[in-house]
Amino acid sequence: MTALSTTGRTRLGRNPDRGRSDRSVLYEILDAGLICHLGLIVDGSPRVLPTGYGRLGDTLYVHGSTGASSLMAGPSQDVCVTVTHLDGIVIARSLFHHSVNYRSAVIFGTPRSLTDPDEKLAGIRAITERLAPGQWDVARLPTRKELAATSVLAIPLEEASVKIRQGPPSDDDEDYALDLWAGVLPVHQTFGAPSPDPALRPGIAVPGHISHRVTS
Repeated sequence: MTALSTTGRTRLGRNPDRGRSDRSVLYEILDAGLICHLGLIVDGSPRVLPTGYGRLGDTLYVHGSTGASSLMAGPSQDVCVTVTHLDGIVIARSLFHHSVNYRSAVIFGTPRSLTDPDEKLAGIRAITERLAPGQWDVARLPTRKELAATSVLAIPLEEASVKIRQGPPSDDDEDYALDLWAGVLPVHQTFGAPSPDPALRPGIAVPGHISHRVTS
């Protein structure tokens, strides 16, 4: 497993001790997330767009309509993609030292618009399986028309940084004498009970690969 790159854009200026250089940690953060934020310039103005994503090896995939101005602008420039997990609210004795526990990844790169049908399908599958594991094998696959109307961008993971904060608050020495509660309020993401489509025909049960995410 190779280490993450160190460039002017990925080098941490503040709290460098929170950085991680192991590429496997980058993969863990990406593979645990569901939504990324894609930052780019469109018509001279900055835009940050939340979107689903998928990963295959050292490539991140995002998709959307071929008519989306953001996806049309992406391959002509460097973009920035972020994924963040909020793990806890850190309650300190002083307001200055309140913080959050988190795991975050920041990726820089120039996207490549996929034109090969097989590669495009692989990218769409990666996105689908990130959001709904197992659904690719049961749902109807895209038609040629639907595939032509879908734009898929491939973003290399060559230039990325990872930053993590975990643990209790770090108060000033004199503040530990204050009679104030301090600690961490954990934050967890959970899946609720599946809500069926009102148009669903009677007798169609929730498939195991979906119900498993609720009970696991």
